[in-house]
Amino acid sequence: MSDHALNPAHAGHDVSHEDHPGPGLYLLIAAILTVLTAAEITVFYVPGLQPVLVPILLVLAIVKFAFVGMFYMHLYYDSKVFTTLFVFPLLLALLIVFGLLLLFSHLQGVLSFVVP
Repeated sequence: MSDHALNPAHAGHDVSHEDHPGPGLYLLIAAILTVLTAAEITVFYVPGLQPVLVPILLVLAIVKFAFVGMFYMHLYYDSKVFTTLFVFPLLLALLIVFGLLLLFSHLQGVLSFVVP
């Protein structure tokens, strides 16, 4: 007899994990992340893409982050409350960083006229 049957805390708790993926999906996600990493490396060495290098790398990084967050951190299968608790502070931090970048880039432009 298993411990789950004896433990009253698990009474009424379904221990089947049908909604979680098997090893095949994790291997597929690992393959996708490998391809995205190879794309990042390739993009860096293509001379014609140098003007748009940073935006391309940022998009690839965001996609990779989303895959890792959804599947390896199990946010895709957990309660939406956990996803919200993870995403909201992340978006808030991104807005703060974006605002600081705008502020300091503007100040840098102003200060470049003042300081010789």
